[in-house]
Amino acid sequence: MKSMSSPSRPQDPAPPGPPREDDQGTVLAERKTAKVEPPRMFQVVLLNDDFTPMEFVVMVLQEFFQRDLESATQIMLKIHHEGRGVCGVYTKDVAATKVELVLTAARRSGHPLQCTMEAT
Repeated sequence: MKSMSSPSRPQDPAPPGPPREDDQGTVLAERKTAKVEPPRMFQVVLLNDDFTPMEFVVMVLQEFFQRDLESATQIMLKIHHEGRGVCGVYTKDVAATKVELVLTAARRSGHPLQCTMEAT
């Protein structure tokens, strides 16, 4: 028995995926919009203690957080009076690096200064 070919019918569209070629040899690419959220931010916080000199805290703020003398002094006084002060807000990796740098500098200088990071 001879099969009869059915009349040509349009083909179903290809499922989304990699680029495909149409009949003229043109490559078609489907555009997908990606929803990208901004990275989560973290505060770097210095904690007060009764042993670390105020001058060292000011130096840390200037060296690791690029604060001028005026703003470094203000943050140091906030830490001294309120027990804690925010040095800056950064992405997770940058904040973690700054915490490690401050703790290393404090230990090297023999100070018990504490530095932490907190999610905003």
